Amino acid sequence: MPNKIVIALGGNALHSGKSEPTAKAQLEVVKRTCCQLAAISKQGYEIAVVHGNGPQVGRLLLALETAADTVPPMPVDVCGAMTQGYIGYHIQQALGAELRRQGRPLPVLTLTTQVVVDAGDPAFQNPTKPIGPFYTQEQARMLEQEEGYTMAEDAGRGWRRVVASPKPRRIVELDGVRLLWDHAIVIACGGGGIPVVEREDGSLEGVAAVIDKDLAAGLLAEQMEADTLLILTEVERVAIRFGKPDQQDLDRLTLEEAKRYAAAGEFGKGSMLPKVEAAVAFAASAPERRAIITSLDRAMDALNGRTGTLITA
Repeated sequence: MPNKIVIALGGNALHSGKSEPTAKAQLEVVKRTCCQLAAISKQGYEIAVVHGNGPQVGRLLLALETAADTVPPMPVDVCGAMTQGYIGYHIQQALGAELRRQGRPLPVLTLTTQVVVDAGDPAFQNPTKPIGPFYTQEQARMLEQEEGYTMAEDAGRGWRRVVASPKPRRIVELDGVRLLWDHAIVIACGGGGIPVVEREDGSLEGVAAVIDKDLAAGLLAEQMEADTLLILTEVERVAIRFGKPDQQDLDRLTLEEAKRYAAAGEFGKGSMLPKVEAAVAFAASAPERRAIITSLDRAMDALNGRTGTLITA
């Protein structure tokens, strides 16, 4: 039986800091990414794809804020849905073409995906995820008073709106992913999913939040009973003492080791920590499951055990 893999794509898989932030430039980066995804599929793996949307949703919010006098701005959850659509479209185009080129013409489908979060999640009381454009302090204070935003100073560059980053609890469209799995490569939980809370009557309501895409990918992998969670990022292996002269790259991590290093602050809160947390949660969900963290260009080597950081129970 083919291995089932959920692949989480990092930001470098969708855009390059060296190129213009245009749709055309993004598509070129996505094409290179999809060469790797198609190669994995061609080996017989059954895959689903989860992508981030940080830069894209930030630019969308900036565009809407800039045009606020002409077009009413959209809320964060709607912007998340919009980026799911256009990033998914780019992946569909590029991956579909590459699969055909490699002689494996599978359908590629994007599923607009809602993810339920807990309205009582402590993250809502301490929003930390910066989104959208930079403002002066005076503008920030005005937005706090007029719009009720939470604003925070961002590394000396100005003030930005910050929103909560709650834990994903349930994937609303999970049954849809199940129905499609055997017939297509599904792109789901884009940007971590559209964050929604469930009301007492069972209805869903979007909230101003951003869900970490690695945690969402881990939840999808667990609920789809996947064999592997493959988290692709900018580095080939997880490291401790990262960036220091005595940096140590890690080939393998047990759950206990990963938790110990995380508690010691070895992994960056906004970068490697959520990846390790997602990997640990998935690997702990069943003895035979594995999580791998590696770079995009070494994905196939990592699946074959030649590189990357393997996390197992």
